[in-house]
Formats: sequence, C-alpha cells, structure tokens
Amino acid sequence: MSFSRHYIKIVERFLPSPFVIAILLSGITFLLALIFTEQEGNILSQSQSILGYWQTGFWELLAFTMQMVLILLLGHTLALTPLFSRIINKIASIPSNTAQAGFFISFFTIIMSFLNWGLCLVFGAILSRRIGENFTAQNKAFNYGILGAAGYSGMMVWHGGLSASAPLKVAEAHHFLVDEIGVIGISETLFSSMNILISLLLLFAVPCLFYLLGKCIKSNSDYQSLLTQKETNVEEKQSNESENKAWIAYALGGVMLLSAILFAVDKWQTNQAIVDLNFVNFLLLALGILLHGSLGKFMVAVNSGIQGVSGIVIQFPLYSGIMGIMKYSGLVILISDFFVSISTATSFPILTFFSAGLVNLFVPSGGGQWAVQGPIVVEAAQALNIPIPKIVMALSYGDQITNMLQPFWALPLLGITQLKAKDILPYSLFALILGSQPLKTP
Repeated sequence: MSFSRHYIKIVERFLPSPFVIAILLSGITFLLALIFTEQEGNILSQSQSILGYWQTGFWELLAFTMQMVLILLLGHTLALTPLFSRIINKIASIPSNTAQAGFFISFFTIIMSFLNWGLCLVFGAILSRRIGENFTAQNKAFNYGILGAAGYSGMMVWHGGLSASAPLKVAEAHHFLVDEIGVIGISETLFSSMNILISLLLLFAVPCLFYLLGKCIKSNSDYQSLLTQKETNVEEKQSNESENKAWIAYALGGVMLLSAILFAVDKWQTNQAIVDLNFVNFLLLALGILLHGSLGKFMVAVNSGIQGVSGIVIQFPLYSGIMGIMKYSGLVILISDFFVSISTATSFPILTFFSAGLVNLFVPSGGGQWAVQGPIVVEAAQALNIPIPKIVMALSYGDQITNMLQPFWALPLLGITQLKAKDILPYSLFALILGSQPLKTP
C-alpha cells in the first residue's frame, strides 16, 4: 500500500477547493470551446461569443437549481428528525475502528441514496461525524477522511434510486423529449432487473472497499479537534408558541401527506408517472414537518441545513454557465458525436457511460446533463435500435460515478463534517475505480 499512501499525500497536498475547481473548469471549458468549436469572427469576437454562452447558461437552470436546493435541504431536515437521529445513533454505536466504520457508513448511506440523494448526503455526513465524535470521546485513533468518503459514497449510486434525475424526467408527462421517446415509466429504468442487479452489487462491493481501506490506511488523531464543536439542537424551544403546538404540525403535515397520496393514486389510475422531483420534494416536506412534530423544530432543522446548501447556491450557476458554453458552443455535441462515431449497437451503452462520466465533470447535475446530452444519445440510440431505457440508465450511471472525482455535491458533507475536499477525494477515487467495473457493462 506504499503507492496508495504516496498517492493520498499528493492529492491531499495539491487538490484545490471545490470553488476553485469550479473556476478552473470554467476556464478549461472556455479554452476547449475556443480551440475546438467553430465560432464566427476573429479570436476576440469568438471569445466574446463564448462568454455570452457562459452568461446565458448562468441563469438557465434557476428552477432546477431550486429543486436541487430543496431536495437537499428537505433531506437534511428529515435526517435531523428524532426518528432518523435515533437510527443514526444506533448505527454509530456499532463500529469500533475505522474499517468497521467505513463499512457501516457506506452501507447505510447507499441504502439512503436509493430513497433520496439529498437524504443520503446528509445522513452520511451526520453518521460520519457522529462516529468520529464517538471515537474521539473514546480517545481512539481513526481516519476521518475514510469516514467522510464513505459518507459520500451514496452519490455514486443515487442515480439508480428513487430521486434519480434523468429517469424521473423521462417519466414526466410533458418532458422535453416526449415527442421523440414518449413517456418512459420507472418500471423500465429504476425497477429494471439491470438496475436492481447493479445497485445490489454496489451495495455490498463499495462497503467492502472502505473496510479494506480502513484496514490498510494508517489511522491518526489529527481530526479530533474538528469534532468538539457543538451541533445544532433541534429540540430547543422556540419563542413563538404557535410554532411549538404539535397539532398544527400534525395537521399540516397530515394534509400534505394525504394530498401526496391522493395525487399518487390519481396518477396511478390514469397510468401516469407518479414519482418526479416535485413529488419527492413535496413528500419530503410533509414527512419532515410530521416527524419533527412542531413547526419550530422543523424550522430549526431547516436553518441548520441552510449553510449546507450555500455552496450549491453560489457554485451551481458557475456550473450552469459551463453547461451553457458546452451547449451553445457545440462542445458537448463534439464530445458526444465522437463517442457516437466510434460506437456500435454493442459498444454504444458503454461509451455513453464513459462520455456521461466525462461530461459530469463539467456539468455536475444529472438533470442538467440529461437536458444537454439526452437529445444526442437518444437520436443515436434510435438509429442503432438500442432500447431508450437502457441508454437513460447508461447515462445515469456515467453521471453518478464521477461524482467521486467531482467534489461539487460533497459541499454539504464537508460543511457538516468540517473536512476538506482533499481529505475525502483520495479515498473516493478508489470507489470510482471499483464502481466503474460493473457499471461499464450496463
């Protein structure tokens, strides 16, 4: 493991912060578009055009950004409910060393990722911190970076779960490609035998990886000072008495939950897709209010989660701008067309997986990536007579796997654990390598 130790030290020393990475990727995308795409005029006017694409794209995903902020924030509030807090405390009491902790954190975080990616991020972050606090209280040496990476591992599986952006988008009645491919229900994507098999493989393989990392990588006490900060107490009383009345929360949450159920039944009876991002957010809001038992406690949990989404609010427009450059300059078409040009009916799903992983480094949003890359892969799949659900999942797998290299979605976890991106990415990259093995044969 001497190579691994040297590799980890190099990454920890030189890896920049997520915000700097976003800026660097913006510059790289600008240069790639300037070099490889055809723009009118001299180099000055070409540069001006590309900057215009960046500014246009900067604001294009505001609605989707709000969906993403809500799914993360509401997932955070749900993770802080007494029910989930008890679950986290119970799990945190099991491991006695880094290897065991890595296994349990990754295993339960991946399970949460199948339910909701925002919930898995916060659940994994809180569980990682809680176990780190337990080890610190027991004066045990441990590797906090491995714990944090294990808490992030759900983001390499989430796109096969119930909050998956691309499969849920194509399940909507009026999605933007409905004229080309129709409505594709989640029974053909998320609940396909292919996706279930791959998800089960990762559910057991990734925790075993973190167990081995915990066994092989040296533990230390460098992070114990980070774990002495007081966490937000969601049980504290609020000054506004009406916010503390349980019946108000139960009435509101109950009505919202009943409304969600009736909505789902109506969609089911009319053979329409039930689960989409708006439905998931509405359901999370209802459950969060119900399980907190008062509006006051719910708002305390919301306020504690605001800091976790601050990086997304600031950085997401940057990535949206990157997406604008790739979309309007034609750069993403060049990338996708290259993979299409070397594809056959057999290799196209695999190459879609790799191309999606590459694009995800520049557009770290499953929904945003589907909006840009979806039309290209759909057209190629139809020309090659490849089932569209298979291509949707191939793109989804590629999008999720390089999250282990792209720290954008780790921002909430980093805020809760007080870790830095360079602390977790050396270990998450091992997960990327492992996860690519079953996923590259969808």
